[in-house]
Amino acid sequence: MNLVAKPARLSTVSGTFEQDFAQRLHWSAEQDAAIEERVASILADVQARGDAAVLEYTTRFDGLQADTMAALELTQAELKAAYDSLPAEQREALTAAAQRVRQYHEAQKKASGESWSYRDADGTLLGQKVTPLDRVGIYVPGGKAAYPSSVLMNALPAHVAGVPEIIMVVPTPRGEKNPLVLAAAYVAGVTRGFTIGGAQAVAALAYGTATIPKVDKITGPGNAYVASAKKRVFGQVGIDMIAGPSEILVLADGTTPPEWVAMDLFSQAEHDELAQSILLCPDAAYIDAVQREIDRLLPEMPRKEIIARSLSGRGALILTRDMEEACAISNRIAPEHLEVSSREPHKWEPLLKHAGAIFLGAYTSESLGDYCAGPNHVLPTSGTARFSSPLGVYDFQKRSSLIEVSEQGAQTLGRIASVLAHGEGLQGHARAAEMRLK
Repeated sequence: MNLVAKPARLSTVSGTFEQDFAQRLHWSAEQDAAIEERVASILADVQARGDAAVLEYTTRFDGLQADTMAALELTQAELKAAYDSLPAEQREALTAAAQRVRQYHEAQKKASGESWSYRDADGTLLGQKVTPLDRVGIYVPGGKAAYPSSVLMNALPAHVAGVPEIIMVVPTPRGEKNPLVLAAAYVAGVTRGFTIGGAQAVAALAYGTATIPKVDKITGPGNAYVASAKKRVFGQVGIDMIAGPSEILVLADGTTPPEWVAMDLFSQAEHDELAQSILLCPDAAYIDAVQREIDRLLPEMPRKEIIARSLSGRGALILTRDMEEACAISNRIAPEHLEVSSREPHKWEPLLKHAGAIFLGAYTSESLGDYCAGPNHVLPTSGTARFSSPLGVYDFQKRSSLIEVSEQGAQTLGRIASVLAHGEGLQGHARAAEMRLK
């Protein structure tokens, strides 16, 4: 049986476009009730029994038998040994990617991550103090695949921000440790690591156990159980985001080789069948050419079954009136990854307001951003790019306001505060300000 990958063909001039478009975009972030119930039980158990519960769940879910938590800890010597054991090509690629990611986030810190202050004419000092979090936990997926890039993207901005303790958790089903993941932890400056995963790992990081220290924030992607657990512990600790399925949106003017665009759509579709790949283009003949390339290239792909289900179920090839309309539709979607596959990408970039990451020009494939371009690949999904940002140095910092009122300044501010406090009926506030008045 031949696999078929047929994204929906839509046109903005169609009378049913809005209805068809909304149907294609629809995705529910609601978790299965059974998952929610199971996660709640695991969190409560780890909070109550600590290490003992983590050991039990690790045996049950990962098939990894350990008598003590010490057996699940990754030592710095083990991380370095993994790095040293890599083939030279892998070691050089990992080091080069880490250097680029670090460089980008160091620039990010200089741009927006420094403390600042100023003084009023009366000598009052106002400002903002920026300090790193004390301890963060990074979750790295394991099991079906290994993600050293996730280690770099989560640990390096924390390291650049100045976080002194970075605790990594990574499931290792049946005890199978991926050398690239361990080597990435060494390169990225991970402080401690544990071979645990799932909701029990999130619980251990959020609540702390005798062995695993409680963290201030948890970042990193995971499965539905991990997402549910992160959502439930938010408030006790910070989290980066609740991520939905992967997304790519390609704005094409018809000048990029269609096989490049087809493969870029595959690059997200291969993640899972709920991933979404969309092409917006004003050239109908070009859209036909992209579909032909999808048909031609699909049989070559190792993950062709997933790609076919993703493109057929959630993909779309949309004919627009022009590139301006394509940009407007892109802003409505607010995609995780947005490729501007155009001869003049900088002509269209000013029109684009909402996207996790914007990839400009035909040579800028989204996959380069996933691994080594430099900007973070942990991005907002499911339209949340309308109000949220990629993971960055700022996620591993907090800001405190600085206020030092001079004697002269207290005379002005005290009167203002007194009037407003009396208006609110808060006499204690008013009197505290008035006592500083001469």
